[in-house]
Amino acid sequence: MSKSPNGKSRASGRVTLASVAEHAGVATMTASRAISQPELVSPLLRERVEKAVEELGYVPNRAARALASSKSNVIVVLVPSLSNTVFTAVLQGIQDALDPHGYQILIGNTRYSDAEEEKLLNVYMQSNPDGILLSGLSHSKAVQKMLDTSRVPVVSMMDLSADPQQLSVGFSQTQAGHTMTRYLIDKGYKRIGFMAAQLDERTIKRAEGYRKAMDEAGLADPRLELMVADPSTIALGAELVGRMLSLVPDMDAIFCCNDDLAHGAIFQCQRRGISVPRQLAICGFNDLPASAWMNPSVTTIATPRYRVGYESATLLRSVIRGEAPAHTHVDLGFTVMARESA
Repeated sequence: MSKSPNGKSRASGRVTLASVAEHAGVATMTASRAISQPELVSPLLRERVEKAVEELGYVPNRAARALASSKSNVIVVLVPSLSNTVFTAVLQGIQDALDPHGYQILIGNTRYSDAEEEKLLNVYMQSNPDGILLSGLSHSKAVQKMLDTSRVPVVSMMDLSADPQQLSVGFSQTQAGHTMTRYLIDKGYKRIGFMAAQLDERTIKRAEGYRKAMDEAGLADPRLELMVADPSTIALGAELVGRMLSLVPDMDAIFCCNDDLAHGAIFQCQRRGISVPRQLAICGFNDLPASAWMNPSVTTIATPRYRVGYESATLLRSVIRGEAPAHTHVDLGFTVMARESA
């Protein structure tokens, strides 16, 4: 293939490995080793190649390397939000687990959309990833077909699968919802509302746990639930608690599906002169950093978000290496943070 004077392929416009080797005065194989396995090359040759790479602006062709070695060192990570603190902590755990081992991470934001998840996965699969980390257990038929046919190892994060063949790391969302509701019941509350937004699969499972606890206690009442598909925000929490109180004024507690809604609910109660928790107890979910510093501080469920990311990536890495996992489901549990609001 002909090259321009600056060492670039005339066809692709990319600086080639052969150009780097020629510039450094070494064989192409030596240049390749200096870049991909520097420990196998003498310091002097490695320095010459690194200088050539810098001077020519060479960028390794990862796709070509993946085809040659059948490994890409790429991990695909799909999460539903990049602004939500819950998932930024998960991503930090993933990065800390993978960075020391030379993996590159392709992060995609699905925006809680099946169509967006399908589009991202379709694009990222072209990078021949070594493994995939996905949020949640349920996916569209198109996504599931891609996963099944690719045979790329997949670990699901944030929940626990009932399928022994599906690798998962997280905790039982249903049990967490049940535990939070049971906490309120044990405190003596009887008219306990459930307030939810976004309505992703994790929120739905928390609602199932809430209903189970209310049924067991003989306290179930469909009027106590308010669930909307809108994105979750503090402002929405303030709006929804007002709607709930107008519909069911005798509520004595509200279980919010996340801390954003709980914060908004508390602010709205303060504006209305409603004492929390004396007149209305409010609790949340996820234990965001601000929850401990709210006034009153928020009773909530602490979830191991960083550990979910770290352990998911660690499990995936072991499977990529061909190791049989000791456990296909890693339950990291959750903790009730009993504070002032309930």
